[in-house]
Amino acid sequence: MKHNPGFLQLVERAKKAITECSIEEVKTRLEKGNPFYLLDIREDHEFAKGHAKGAIHLGRGILERDIERKIPDKHVEIILYCGGGYRSALAALSLGDMGYTDVKSMAGGMKAWQNAAYPLEGVTIAP
Repeated sequence: MKHNPGFLQLVERAKKAITECSIEEVKTRLEKGNPFYLLDIREDHEFAKGHAKGAIHLGRGILERDIERKIPDKHVEIILYCGGGYRSALAALSLGDMGYTDVKSMAGGMKAWQNAAYPLEGVTIAP
């Protein structure tokens, strides 16, 4: 997908203010059973087609509205991902503004996760 320049500038500013982590770090943390929230913020239809194993879903459109009900502790670690790492960077910045203190964005998002053939669940295969 080709993104618009204004959106890319916004994402670049957000990435300078947040922490990113790699897909390898996330996979290792999941395998070791380290406690954290892996939060898929893609749209409902994207999540339904498949998501990283162990992820919970809270779409970007309702994230700020519903996050405090889903994850009330603002000091737990949250790793966000989207399709390519852009929306999750913006969302990480937003959650930081809301007082969440340990939020990261997974660089490369679901595209990188799938390209690495990391574990998925909820995958639907078209006929």
